[in-house]
Amino acid sequence: MTREIQYRQALNEAMFEEMRRDPLVFTYGEGIAERGGSFRVTEGLLDEFGPMRVKDTPISESIIAGAAVGAAIVGTRPVAEILFVDFTALSMDQLVNQAAKYRFMVGGRGKVPMVLRTQGGSGKGLAAQHSQSLEAWFCHTPGLKVVMPSTAYDAKGLLKTAIRDDDPVIFIEHKLLYFTGGEVPEEEYTVPFGEADVKRTGSDVTIVAWSLMVHKALEAAEQLAAEGIEAEVVDPRTLVPLDINAICTSVRKTNRLVIVHEACKRGGFGGDIAARVMERAFDDLDAPIERVAGKNTPMPFNTELEQASIPQVQDIVTTCQRVCLGAKGAV
Repeated sequence: MTREIQYRQALNEAMFEEMRRDPLVFTYGEGIAERGGSFRVTEGLLDEFGPMRVKDTPISESIIAGAAVGAAIVGTRPVAEILFVDFTALSMDQLVNQAAKYRFMVGGRGKVPMVLRTQGGSGKGLAAQHSQSLEAWFCHTPGLKVVMPSTAYDAKGLLKTAIRDDDPVIFIEHKLLYFTGGEVPEEEYTVPFGEADVKRTGSDVTIVAWSLMVHKALEAAEQLAAEGIEAEVVDPRTLVPLDINAICTSVRKTNRLVIVHEACKRGGFGGDIAARVMERAFDDLDAPIERVAGKNTPMPFNTELEQASIPQVQDIVTTCQRVCLGAKGAV
């Protein structure tokens, strides 16, 4: 049986189910206990599990991350929350130099089964320090897994998988997705890491997108279909591990690739995907790979400028038209 619930509710259900299943799972962060979190993801957990397993913390991201690393090493499964991905900058030593490297440094004799939940992206006029998309930082670091669900179904299934994983997982949610709805089964399920999902089938161009951009890609695909261009939308769901085989399989069918991400284009993860497709499927391409990405600028506070700084549906449509029809110009 399925029902429609919000993305935030799906995450909340995952937390309840995993904390009931495993007494070693606990969660903490800024305002996540009594207040239930800024996006209501941890609502109700304190009432059922108590203050030993659901804790509010001081405003110190370095302590939040460092405590998670230590707690995971000694055998628990912490789910730590840093409210804005922007502030993970304050915890990069703990995440990049400790969590990511511990298993390697001890020759596989230890593990760090922690999840860092955080949210990123723009769309609320929160300006340059609260609106970034920083997934490429973490993808660059061996030892970290990076998850970016786009739907309520994926959010719940991937969070359950993340909590059960024995490696550190950076779980990035988009602030504009929390109150979107989607079908989620009532029965138990998980979504495996490293398996992309084809959100829409098509034959003319592959669009690879993740997080909020999946929804914009699907809207663009509907517009393109009205013009006779059938776009296939592939959602990687996890960037590390990345299901490059699924992406290449789609490219071999459509012979064209457009990559869409909200993060700025320079150094964005789309460049890595493009390079890996070129290495594996160059002979299958009938047009150059194109990226539709955020501008290389800090995010403006002004909402109109904010929208101009990130990909919009029309940008995706125009790029796909150019790739398929050979039109001149640039987005």
